[in-house]
Amino acid sequence: MQQEQNTPEAAAEGENKEVTPSLEEMLRLAELKAEEHHDAWLRAKAETENVRRRGVEEADKARKFAAEKFAGELLAVKDSLEAALATGDNATLETLKSGVELTLRQLVAAFEKHNLIEINPLGQKFDPNLHQAIGMVEGEGEANTVAVVLQKGYQLNERVLRPALVQVFK
Repeated sequence: MQQEQNTPEAAAEGENKEVTPSLEEMLRLAELKAEEHHDAWLRAKAETENVRRRGVEEADKARKFAAEKFAGELLAVKDSLEAALATGDNATLETLKSGVELTLRQLVAAFEKHNLIEINPLGQKFDPNLHQAIGMVEGEGEANTVAVVLQKGYQLNERVLRPALVQVFK
């Protein structure tokens, strides 16, 4: 009997038993791996939720404070208008006019700095994307050309904020 155990087949069979883990051991290893994967998934899910939440908070802050720089520029314009009004009765028409012109230049500079562009289409071909025609006039101009600008329009970063109100030649 002892010889049977010493045969090469018996030795290989003994090695297979030692090398191959038992089903219980394989199940335990699989459960450990599943637990690791579940833990990694939970962490990734929590991180994704944190990134989403931070993104929402940053977007809210961006919306809330989007006009902050522009508003700061407008404060200087307001201060100039208040200073013009505070000059009182001893201000001449000429000094008031020069103060208003200076204030207008401040306002235009603030608009330009923040890509708020004026649409003044006098003499241009009517464009319904930029202009709103509210009437037609007789005159010596090409048909559908802007004859009168009743109110200037404005674009903010190439998006029409307010179309120009115009009258066009018939």
